[in-house]
Amino acid sequence: MIEDILLPVVSLGGLGLIFGSGLAVASKVFAVKVDPKIESIRAALPGANCGACGYPGCDAFSKAVSLEEAPVNGCPVGGLETAEKIGEIMGKSAGSSEKKVARVICNGTTCNTKEKFEYNGIQDCKAAALVQGGSKSCEYGCLGLGTCYDVCDFDAIKIEDGIAHIDPEKCTACGKCLEACPKNIIKWTPYDQNVVVDCNNNEFGKDVKVKCTTGCIGCKICVKACPFDAMEFEDNLARINYDKCTNCMICAEKCPTNAIWADFEKRKTAEVIEDKCIGCTICAKNCPVDAIDGEVKKVHEVDPEKCIGCGVCEEKCPKDAIKLN
Repeated sequence: MIEDILLPVVSLGGLGLIFGSGLAVASKVFAVKVDPKIESIRAALPGANCGACGYPGCDAFSKAVSLEEAPVNGCPVGGLETAEKIGEIMGKSAGSSEKKVARVICNGTTCNTKEKFEYNGIQDCKAAALVQGGSKSCEYGCLGLGTCYDVCDFDAIKIEDGIAHIDPEKCTACGKCLEACPKNIIKWTPYDQNVVVDCNNNEFGKDVKVKCTTGCIGCKICVKACPFDAMEFEDNLARINYDKCTNCMICAEKCPTNAIWADFEKRKTAEVIEDKCIGCTICAKNCPVDAIDGEVKKVHEVDPEKCIGCGVCEEKCPKDAIKLN
């Protein structure tokens, strides 16, 4: 009786040992060697697997970088910090790798715009857009039915007050929402950008005012007010050249319709470091809003009420005596 039980157990155990040994040998013989660079690059990545780099995932991107088929700063999610880590691994300069995020260029909320008709069809922006361009009076505005929300894998989009809003902290710059939006109103903006023209309407001012209270009416006041020539005007619409913009927010202050959004809480103020200031007056001469009171050979003072935190004084100071807080 015992022999009948032991024999199968021993046989199975022996077979298991033989097969296990065979697999162990095979794993070493047929093992695929992985470039240690690939593993190091993979460890440096944020691991979003979003495909924003143009590759199927982080593993594919890591391999492409190791083969020098992709740039070290090709991950838009990780930004400059990740690019620098990968650059050290590859022995290359990270270069410029400004992090960008998606933003809905529209402020046509239920309070700011009107409805042309009541839409009762499929709750999808693409479907709604097929019906006279959608129910919103502004044909350039967000329909707010959540097509972008449905494709976002990172919970970065919410629908509120009739339009979509994107959380820059959660956005991985995968680009799926840009592809999904039938109105093409989702655009890339720098992560650190604190002022944006939130309007996409190319109509003339009179037509815009009828449809949306916060639309750009093409008055060009912002263009004239910008001290850095960062405001541009094309197709009846103001736009910001982010390469020139210093986030001074003067354009937002001057806009008569509040079509330009600005996070005023993030506006910085210049501060003079007394021990370094030599009283050369260069900062005072270059300040676009006359916020610096400076006399030759005397420590300068910055008027916080006037300062717009544009950084010109900090850039021009030859002694690094000014910093932005």
